[in-house]
Amino acid sequence: MPASIRSLLIANRGDPAVRVARACRDLGIRAVAVYSEADRGALHVRLADEAVAIGPADLSLSYLDAERILDAARRCKVDAVHPGWGFLSENADFAEACARAGLVFVGPTPETIRRMGDKTAARALAAREGIPVAPGGSEPVGGLDEARRLAATLGYPVLIKAAAGGGGKGMRVVQQPAELERALEMARHEAEAAFGDGRVFVEKYLAAPRHVEFQVLADAGGATVHLFERECSIQRRHQKVIEEAPSPALTPALRRQMGEAAVHAARACDYRGAGTVEFLLDADGAFYFMEMNTRLQVEHPLTEWITGLDLVAEQIRIAEGAPLGRRQEDVRRRGHAIECRVYAENSFEHFLPDPGRLQRYAPPSGPGIRVDAGVERGSDIMIHYDAMIAKVSAWAPNRETARRRMLRALAEFEVAGVHTTIPFCAFALAHDAFRSGAYATDFIARHWPPPEPPEDGRPWAAAAAVLHALRAAPGAPPEAPPVSRWAQRRRMP
Repeated sequence: MPASIRSLLIANRGDPAVRVARACRDLGIRAVAVYSEADRGALHVRLADEAVAIGPADLSLSYLDAERILDAARRCKVDAVHPGWGFLSENADFAEACARAGLVFVGPTPETIRRMGDKTAARALAAREGIPVAPGGSEPVGGLDEARRLAATLGYPVLIKAAAGGGGKGMRVVQQPAELERALEMARHEAEAAFGDGRVFVEKYLAAPRHVEFQVLADAGGATVHLFERECSIQRRHQKVIEEAPSPALTPALRRQMGEAAVHAARACDYRGAGTVEFLLDADGAFYFMEMNTRLQVEHPLTEWITGLDLVAEQIRIAEGAPLGRRQEDVRRRGHAIECRVYAENSFEHFLPDPGRLQRYAPPSGPGIRVDAGVERGSDIMIHYDAMIAKVSAWAPNRETARRRMLRALAEFEVAGVHTTIPFCAFALAHDAFRSGAYATDFIARHWPPPEPPEDGRPWAAAAAVLHALRAAPGAPPEAPPVSRWAQRRRMP
């Protein structure tokens, strides 16, 4: 059984590194940060007790270089490594290398990461355990002819998916046979570039499903619970933008069935730590296992809001060998939480990344608002890394109050120097489809951008008008300035 963790190296940057560093501070654990040359002055570096340079901005020569990270761990004499989320967090070889170096890896075992990291193997495991899976291949496709045969059997449209990795990379929807060859080539290329593994498989594409995931916790002794679900259906490029917990689509009976399936999947792969079992939910209430992420998710603050648990602290406790200390009936849910991811992207130009310097960064605050970020005013959003600026979450006793709190937070959030996804998030939360809870993964395709652009052509005016109308509604906050501050692009000379 591992001893108590006294010092921990965070093998990540930005928001994940800041989040883990703060948890370490709360637990009295010495936190060691690593940084690339581009991140020398980053927030996560200053929040840590010690920081070590590990190479240039290029990910492959810094944050994805396992040997450089392990060398930093040896030099700083840490007890453990926390991978955060992204980067090496689902890399079984890295987890194995940590163990060989005598370091506690805060996460599941290498065997579990391998088993669930391969989506075809994970689908096969779920099917063996009686958990519903979407129709599709159980093995990576060997070539175009095999993909054509499988697609014809399943019926179009089909989805080509990377066998390794996640985050929407290596995925292509194929509507008709003529598109298959190019889509297969593009998915393989993207998967190889993102994960070093170009294998892909084919499954039936479910039209406009909902994406619902369950947070699980498990200790080394096999005790496993779920911490309820998160609704993640508002996405662009198969990547989440807005999430909420609980899902407005689940009945108590369906929540129980899906929660039991998530726990079953975790036990079947001998899971340890915090993980997420992801499902697709169709319009008839049928659900299908999609994958298991063997790490903490970006959107974990939602679960922390509704359960009162610190999931990073729970990860560390479990890595130390502590028992879970709770049964399923001990887990209680309270209120409703909504999270918006604020990316440096132009929502009105197909969410294209918009790197640049944050000339102004003033996050919202107030009752029921939480902001998780790895940036501050003057930070650079760089092409080398993810375009996320921050994630803002709102909690309230009920969904409608949480929705209004989030809109208030978005109206307060000031960012200048780059375009952001704030206009889209404001639009989505004010839309009837979101207000009613009757939305699915096709929300952006159906509703965005607004059909009638403003006469003056300024893209931010449409979202500003949404907030203006919302404020004018009965019981809404007072009148706002005519042009939203956060939506203007202001670059300093």
